[in-house]
Amino acid sequence: MKFAERMSRLGTETAFEILVAARALEAQGREIIHLEIGEPDFDTPANIVAAACKGLQEGHTHYTPSAGIPALREAIAEEISRTRHIPVDPAQVVVTPGGKPIMFYVILALAEPGDEVIYPNPGFPIYESMINFAGAKPVPLRLREERDFRFDPDELRDKVSDRTSLIIINSPHNPTGGLLTRDDLSAIAAIAIERNIPVLSDEIYCRMVYDGEFQSIASLPGMSVSDRTIILDGFSKTYAMTGWRLGYGVMPTALAAHVTRLMTNSNSCTAAFIQDAGIEALKGPQDASYRMVAAFKERRDVIVDGLNQIPGIRCHMPKGAFYVFPNITGTGLRSKEMEQFLLHKAGVATLSGTSFGKYGEGYIRLSYANSIENLRKALERIAKALEDR
Repeated sequence: MKFAERMSRLGTETAFEILVAARALEAQGREIIHLEIGEPDFDTPANIVAAACKGLQEGHTHYTPSAGIPALREAIAEEISRTRHIPVDPAQVVVTPGGKPIMFYVILALAEPGDEVIYPNPGFPIYESMINFAGAKPVPLRLREERDFRFDPDELRDKVSDRTSLIIINSPHNPTGGLLTRDDLSAIAAIAIERNIPVLSDEIYCRMVYDGEFQSIASLPGMSVSDRTIILDGFSKTYAMTGWRLGYGVMPTALAAHVTRLMTNSNSCTAAFIQDAGIEALKGPQDASYRMVAAFKERRDVIVDGLNQIPGIRCHMPKGAFYVFPNITGTGLRSKEMEQFLLHKAGVATLSGTSFGKYGEGYIRLSYANSIENLRKALERIAKALEDR
């Protein structure tokens, strides 16, 4: 069978490959501490589960509008309007099975062969993968440790060209936990407005901020979702709903029509009873989400302190999300070597920094979506394995 050339341009998400390798070691009797997967280790709040069950019992198992059921789109519009301080119409909302389809559809809708798309590097690997798949040119914007894993505005301006069709940003950031400041967003906005470039703002971790304050570029003048910003958000992280597959995009109405048509041609729609759960998540009690974020902050402090006590490792304090991105150059190991060393010698599953792009060399990513007990055990194992090698 002959495969289309575009398939050679499609990347992957390495976390799932490492998970498979870790599970294989567990099948051999090894105990592995999982710090590789970016998934809350909490259960979905009971009220959200109950709403989905109620939907099933009431027969909400049929097709829905491709852009989402009106009640959920209205709830999302209200949420974004309240939190980003901008007017949002439900017609600007498209509900999708997870957040990745928004990346996929927006890039397909806006980037053509010969176009350039600027994206953060290190960054979520699907950005680069989808840009390549669409036939556009990925243009990495380096995030620098010395700038709290933020970009240099001068470097951004240098990378913009007449072929730039989209800028992608992510704050709080995966894999570094970095948080863009208002000055950073203003620098992006000035370029986007001057050159009329849309911005895809991945805000999936917006409720997971520990130091500072989350700010959306959509809140800046000239950058609303009626102008040129596309907000990507969802329920996976905030409400521990990764397996439910429920995300959404908020964007200019004209773009929403194209993204909806892509939904019709691919997924048809998002499951009705899962959208019922999404309404409850937004409108119901938020206590469980607040408790989860407080627990992550405590875990963050434990793992950063522990990593900084290990010779050869230095770890920046992340301001959001639930990842640390320690610098491991002092160990003498490259990122992929460290990933494999820790998995096989220490029994700790982590991810090489290069899983997130070329500028991730010299780093590894650890998710602290695990118990404090397991985090302490992982730190002990890492320290001992490096000491004994």
